[in-house]
Amino acid sequence: MVAPLSAWPWEHLGIFKYILYGPLAAKAWYSWIYEDNILKDLWCIHILLICTLRGFIHQLWSSYNNMFFLTRNRWIKQQGVDFKQIDDEWDWDNFIILQAMLASMACLIFPSLNTLPLWNLKGFIASLLLHVTISEPLYYWAHRLFHKPYLFIHYHSLHHSSPVPHPFTAGHATPLEHLVLCTVIGIPITGSILMGYGSTAMIYGHVLVFDFFRCLGHSNAEVVPHEVFNKLPLLRYFIYTPTYHSLHHTEMETNFCLFMPLFDALGNTLNTKSFELHKRITSNSGKNGRVPDFVFLAHVVDIMSAMHTPFALRSFASTPFCMRMFLLPFWPLTFMIMLVMWGWSKTFLVSFYNLRGRLHQTWVVPRFGFQYFLPFATKGINKHIEEAILRADRLGVKVISLAALNKNEALNGGGTLFVNKHPELKVRVVHGNTLTAAVILNEFSKDVKEVFLTGATSKLGRATALYLCRKRVRVLMLTSSTERFQKILKEAPVDCQNYLVQVTKYQAAQNCKTWIVGKWITPWEQSWAPSGTHFHQFVVPPILPIRRDCTYGDLAAMRLPPDVEGLGSCEYTMERGVVHACHAGGVVHQLEGWSHHEVGAIDVDRIDLVWEAALKLGLKPVSSVNN
Repeated sequence: MVAPLSAWPWEHLGIFKYILYGPLAAKAWYSWIYEDNILKDLWCIHILLICTLRGFIHQLWSSYNNMFFLTRNRWIKQQGVDFKQIDDEWDWDNFIILQAMLASMACLIFPSLNTLPLWNLKGFIASLLLHVTISEPLYYWAHRLFHKPYLFIHYHSLHHSSPVPHPFTAGHATPLEHLVLCTVIGIPITGSILMGYGSTAMIYGHVLVFDFFRCLGHSNAEVVPHEVFNKLPLLRYFIYTPTYHSLHHTEMETNFCLFMPLFDALGNTLNTKSFELHKRITSNSGKNGRVPDFVFLAHVVDIMSAMHTPFALRSFASTPFCMRMFLLPFWPLTFMIMLVMWGWSKTFLVSFYNLRGRLHQTWVVPRFGFQYFLPFATKGINKHIEEAILRADRLGVKVISLAALNKNEALNGGGTLFVNKHPELKVRVVHGNTLTAAVILNEFSKDVKEVFLTGATSKLGRATALYLCRKRVRVLMLTSSTERFQKILKEAPVDCQNYLVQVTKYQAAQNCKTWIVGKWITPWEQSWAPSGTHFHQFVVPPILPIRRDCTYGDLAAMRLPPDVEGLGSCEYTMERGVVHACHAGGVVHQLEGWSHHEVGAIDVDRIDLVWEAALKLGLKPVSSVNN
């Protein structure tokens, strides 16, 4: 049987739980429109505004916590927040709804709350004194009580189930715990009002500062410099730090306080490692960062997908990217950020995970997809990529894999430019296209005898054509360049050359049901495919799936092994745990310990070898058919 007040009554409503704010909004709207007196129910607007600001504070802390490029050297726990923790904390804001309901009840029972003055300094002083003398000790003893076996098992264990501290963890608790917190936060407010010192500003200030410090304590990045405590030693007993509270989550019989370690000192529960650990993390902040073993060097696709990052919206980034209406209001801001990034930003860390004891990171070149096709921008893009490779080399990174447009043949010859310019590189530069080709080629049915190939003379197109002709598969290569076709033809074994056929029009494939799309094709060009065609593709962005009588493959991808740790964000449109094949190619290169660069033309002889290595390491192909 479920313990009372251990589950939220609206936990099955999903996003519709926000309808519970509806009566407040409706009452305020009614007073304004029909009674022409918005001041009558101004308390409704105040409650809605406070709830919005509380959510905003948690979101700002979450964004900061996930700005790994700023916080990585001050992490308290080195592992990442995985999908399970994100899902568990998905409804972290339930407590805001609960407290909005309680506040509404208070305003209805005590109408005088609607007539509080805007400001009263004495109210701030009174609320602070009541917080220190009543709320802090009350929370301390209540918290200790929640660690007793029955209460911990049925209630408080939910809060402690999050392995990595995060600002949203502060709200991840049961209704009973949040009712206790309502009392803790409500005593100073109620007391100040009863003393006659209450004010609207005091309520806003107390609630928002309370949330601010709750988020601070659950941050995984230390933000309080130890120098402050060196100059004011007693201050360490009056304000806690993220390090201090994180110790409570690892050594649960210590550090029970709300915000003031003084009460742990008085209760003999202060962890003796608290202040030394805090000093070590903050004083060595430039040395704490672990060197990654592998780096995937990505780029931004477009303005909308730029918001698909953990530091923008953690929950959104934990699901495959797709266009959502709520993103539209943020488009102008994201566009301005894009312009700023174009002028001043450097390559930065956006996500990471651990695989078999090795740290894998994703760095992002601060350029958007359209910029790669601007002739005047190519030099600057190559400079960013080169600087990232040299930085990885200095750090001791073993493999750096280039994503999508970062290895564009016209841009840098698939990475050849950097390897030739810096022959002394210790980091292995990998385009990952060998595994991309392997994924595409292993999607084919064994009975396929003919394929139609666009982008036929590209790096991937060439490798695909040469591989298939060796398998005695007829390849219709769409290209207007006879010279480039002939060059590829000469690379094929003599007895296989007749399987490569140059075509210059889409009409040539009107009887071929296997299309490999390496160059973007329009809906009209798709119309030449016969009914039942399957479109394999390695083109970015993917083609539009307009033919209902055909099937469309996704971009080549592989699922990471199940022992991956700390992975909490999706790679663009990929499913959870799935990465683009070029990313997976770099992972294989690193785990196998190969010492060669993989740049320039694809070595067709290595396609099967890389495929077998990927499967051996536990990577799995992803079904790409999308009906």
